[in-house]
Amino acid sequence: MNNASRLSRRTVLRGLGTAMALPWLEAMAPATVRAAGAAVAGAPPKRLAFLYVPNGVRMEAWTPKFIGNDYELPPILSPLASLRNDVTVLTGLAQDNAHAKGDGGGDHARSLASFLTGTHPFKTDGANLKAGVSVDQLAAQKIGQTTRFASLEMGCDRGAQSGACDTGYSCAYSSNISWRSESTPVAKEINPRLVFERLFASDAGGAAGRRNRYRASILDFVAEDARQLQTRLGSGDRRKLDEYFTGVREIERRIAGAALPTPDVPDDFTRPTGVPKDYAEHISLMLDLMVLAFQGDVTRISTFMYANEGSNRSYPFIGVPEGHHDISHHGRDPVKNAKIQAINTFHVAQLARFLSKLKAIPEGDSTVLDNSMIVYGSGIGDGDRHNHNDLPVLLAGGSNLSIQPGRHLVYPKDTPMNNLYLSMLRRVGVEADRLGDSTGHLSGLEG
Repeated sequence: MNNASRLSRRTVLRGLGTAMALPWLEAMAPATVRAAGAAVAGAPPKRLAFLYVPNGVRMEAWTPKFIGNDYELPPILSPLASLRNDVTVLTGLAQDNAHAKGDGGGDHARSLASFLTGTHPFKTDGANLKAGVSVDQLAAQKIGQTTRFASLEMGCDRGAQSGACDTGYSCAYSSNISWRSESTPVAKEINPRLVFERLFASDAGGAAGRRNRYRASILDFVAEDARQLQTRLGSGDRRKLDEYFTGVREIERRIAGAALPTPDVPDDFTRPTGVPKDYAEHISLMLDLMVLAFQGDVTRISTFMYANEGSNRSYPFIGVPEGHHDISHHGRDPVKNAKIQAINTFHVAQLARFLSKLKAIPEGDSTVLDNSMIVYGSGIGDGDRHNHNDLPVLLAGGSNLSIQPGRHLVYPKDTPMNNLYLSMLRRVGVEADRLGDSTGHLSGLEG
């Protein structure tokens, strides 16, 4: 490829109301880099994601017994076996402002409201909400203008912005993880079809309607742009583009399948569209959309909630018909603890699938996972104790962002979790003196 064929990082494919972002390609590298034949084509995007699970975990089956490089994955983290060297287990981090501090009950609401903010939420079931700006939204304010969407907020449980959900706390606190300002939570989207349309339609309603009418793929609408682009690309970039298009078609197929009628449902029954009935498929589809958004550089910042905090969802498909919140108050009952562990392991298995997909996408001599920092955890440690110190926290990826994964790091008791966030912000080019109750940057991540 000659220098005249260089593409802008903001190149999109357009057609009939659709704007489709592209994955990071070698052709987007500076001409001097490509002329030199460098293995790394410029600087890939730096990304942040935050994945939240409710009700804490069974800590004795979560925490590794050894520290450093020689740690062994405990039972709950066993689905990460093939990704052991891509994750860092962080022990000792806390969100102190999730504690009551004289406000009585409401640990579930406080645990989520403080998880990304590090602030103590004002106890109210009315409109006068008060928490703090979350780390994802601070990053979005600083670097979000570089992508089509500043951030992407997703989940599997519908949220609420009013009403009481937890001992006098507004439902907004237990169903929103992202806060644009101290009084403004950012609502998440739970319908994968709507997420897909948001990511790829420049006029969502019109383009979506046309595709539904003609049963066409988004790729059909940008086909002419895609054909012209292919003539400007080298063989490696053409292969990468084909893989990206394949991923888009697969997600379209799964979204359509989630809304197909089932034989045992009466014809006059109003069927939901877009949201899978199968919870595991719902999770995987939403996380696949995050993969697609990162791969296409539609956004570099995202959050995902497996469920709202305090969720009492049951998991009969893994042998747990009881409600998650109910059994999280286990009282050391071994049967309940075994079921909690099964739920925790199921959640981690979905994480492993997500991380594997990010790792499978090359970017120069690195991968999307190498260029991303993914936090996974809960704002509660043990669900029975409702403690907010010694939280279950993983940091995945980041090996191309001066992080040395593949270790178990143990920090002094009550180390602010927001120290981790400050360190992550710096790595994506966002300098902040303080975030919530932070006291400085988290040491040891570099190795």
